[in-house]
Amino acid sequence: MEAVETLTKADLAKHLMENLEFSKKDADELVNTFLESIIGSLRDGDGVELRGFGSFRLRDRKARQGRNPRSGETIAVPSKRVVYFKLGKELRSKLIDEDED
Repeated sequence: MEAVETLTKADLAKHLMENLEFSKKDADELVNTFLESIIGSLRDGDGVELRGFGSFRLRDRKARQGRNPRSGETIAVPSKRVVYFKLGKELRSKLIDEDED
C-alpha cells in the first residue's frame, strides 16, 4: 500500500507564512481561529458551508446491532452524532475531472 502524505495544521500555517508573509504567531492564530469557528458552529448544531470547497454537517446515526470482529459476538452500537463532509462542485471537478484525464 502506498504511503499517503497528510497536510497538517502546521503545514497550513507555514503556507500562510510563505504566501501572505504572516508571522508564525499570526499564521498559527489564523488557522486555529478558522478551525475553532468550524468546530463551534458544528457544536451549536449549525452546518458550515465553504462555497466551492464543501460543507460540513452533523448527522445522527441510529443505534444498531454490530459484531465484534474477534469473537463474532453481537454487540449493541449506540446512536451517535457524526460529522459528514460533502464536496463542493468546484472542488469535485478539480479532483475528479483531473483524475479522468
